[in-house]
Amino acid sequence: MSTLPVEVRTHSALHVLKGAVRKVLGAKWTSGVYVAGNHGRLTVQFDRKPTDEEIRRIEELSNSKIKENVVVNVYAMPRGDAEAKYGDEIYDLFPLPAHISELSILVIEGWNINACNKPHVERTGEIGSIKMEKARFRPAKNLLEISFDVL
Repeated sequence: MSTLPVEVRTHSALHVLKGAVRKVLGAKWTSGVYVAGNHGRLTVQFDRKPTDEEIRRIEELSNSKIKENVVVNVYAMPRGDAEAKYGDEIYDLFPLPAHISELSILVIEGWNINACNKPHVERTGEIGSIKMEKARFRPAKNLLEISFDVL
């Protein structure tokens, strides 16, 4: 088991989960994240409640990517260079202050790209595994909240 702080593993799991959510549901925009110990919640903009099969597939894909033990790269880049290279893929719905000119870009090749200044695992295998707790669709706001635990 990893000796990293559990919050680092849980936060890194958000990026793996987001990649799976994007692949299964096509949901691109993150509107919120939450981490407390081994518990996390990813909130994405989405227009319906996912099926049980979609939820199962998201968990399955997430854990498959963790088992692959792929490298989690983080690159420091001038904001303009990051935007030129990755476009809006690096952003979420919550704004990044305009005065920030240097970005940390997390890249899990073929899976997730995100501007993120938090600490991360070096390889996905350090996360452990993801157990999805529940998915709550909030139709008034077109938001899908996915709660999970890192084991």
